[in-house]
Amino acid sequence: MPFVYILECGDGSFYTGAAIDWEKRLREHRAGKGAKYTRGRQPLSVAFLRETATWPEALAEEARIKKLRRPQKEKLIASFDSRRTVNPAEASNRN
Repeated sequence: MPFVYILECGDGSFYTGAAIDWEKRLREHRAGKGAKYTRGRQPLSVAFLRETATWPEALAEEARIKKLRRPQKEKLIASFDSRRTVNPAEASNRN
């Protein structure tokens, strides 16, 4: 299933993306092989993760989130319960 995610970067900024395999994509970001935006903004932590039913739905949700202002993104992130979506090892990487 596809996912939409928000990463919190080391500089406090947010990066929103979509991926089929979010764990692989996170490894790519952390290795500097993901988006150019995240390369110089390590460390990265998963701030939000949502599974979607289809890839087009993930892309639409990614676009919607990217249009939000920071306070709206913070509210979305605050509603995220990592224990339900992220595996325990990954949840421990959240700051």
